Amino acid sequence: MVITMSKILLKQAWQGVANCSQCSIRQSVLFSGLSEEDFEQIHKPINQFQIKAGDKIYSMGDDATCMFTIRSGLVKLVQYLPDGTQRIVRLLRTADVIGLEAILHPSYKHDAIALHDSEICRYPTSATKELSKTNPALHQEFLARWEHALDDSDTWATEFSTGTAKQRVSRLLLMLSKDTLANTCTLFSREDIGAILGITTETASRMIAEFKRQRLIVETSFNTFLCDVPKLEVVAYD
Repeated sequence: MVITMSKILLKQAWQGVANCSQCSIRQSVLFSGLSEEDFEQIHKPINQFQIKAGDKIYSMGDDATCMFTIRSGLVKLVQYLPDGTQRIVRLLRTADVIGLEAILHPSYKHDAIALHDSEICRYPTSATKELSKTNPALHQEFLARWEHALDDSDTWATEFSTGTAKQRVSRLLLMLSKDTLANTCTLFSREDIGAILGITTETASRMIAEFKRQRLIVETSFNTFLCDVPKLEVVAYD
């Protein structure tokens, strides 16, 4: 993995020179409720870096010494089946926390791999755990993140593991286009789509091609699509 990393100084971060305190996701990240004094305690060890699609952030079984916030991009969490095939168990997007299990467990439970070019902030688990003991806002945010992760797990178990292949693909497209400008989504490899939905790569390719023919999705640039949300909802939940 080739990464470009820079250590962000407290003064730069709080004043926004490094685009942290003033960034568009500042109010939705894990540390959104921190005061400047709290921010000083946690932000000194934070590094930010950029990774390319396909780069691995960490591997299952690695020591869970850090957590990560996605500033931009898309990351998949992967588990491997006994036959060596992969299953994607979650997708994480801007403002999501990767490696949250580091709070309770000594090692990571998945491989974390970028699906799109991404920008990541990395911070040590130890500093975060210490601050959460004395900061009610941060502790409450951790609880909220755990609840969000559980909700996501329920969604993956119900939305992406049941129904026909056509319904599953529709639900994935709806999820990816949610909260985006003009209901657009950028896809990834058909192999990854299959690994998310529990269908073959060939089936994923066939479904995307069919959706394009039916103009449920319109390709506006390479692998980026405008989604007809009302029609996809009919397909997904009919």
